[in-house]
Amino acid sequence: MEFWDAYNEQCEIIDGITLIRGEKIPNGIYHLVSDIIVKHADGSYLLMQRDKEKQFGGMWEATAGGSALSGEDAITCAIRELREETGIISDKLTEVGRVVSHDTIYVEFLCEADCKKDSVVLQEGETSAYKWVSREELLSMKDDELVTRRMQGFIDELKPSSVI
Repeated sequence: MEFWDAYNEQCEIIDGITLIRGEKIPNGIYHLVSDIIVKHADGSYLLMQRDKEKQFGGMWEATAGGSALSGEDAITCAIRELREETGIISDKLTEVGRVVSHDTIYVEFLCEADCKKDSVVLQEGETSAYKWVSREELLSMKDDELVTRRMQGFIDELKPSSVI
């Protein structure tokens, strides 16, 4: 069973309320999710393919990430999720934005990594493949290939209208 802290829309913890993964979140209460996009020192971006058994199975994600466990703040969650889903160990993450959607507060991070590109480790049951792509490849992906483009709105060079 996974426990989450409850937050208000301003991303402040609500004392005395604990959320449980899978249970309905009451109106006006939110849980925290950290998303991390990984940009390699050579300018490429890490994509992870979702396990076929998961929602959006087989599609690519430009982020690693997941729900903050009870007691975790956004950066602690991001560091843990990055390690669990990619094997990349880094505390060099920069918060680039926040989005409130339905019952979730997404805190978006950029990780600039200089790891060996073949050192990515897949998380069983979460991811089935990975690849490094250029900015152009990422921007050219179709909506039925890429789970979400939310992160792209926070990284200047990934905004479709940006010119490099």
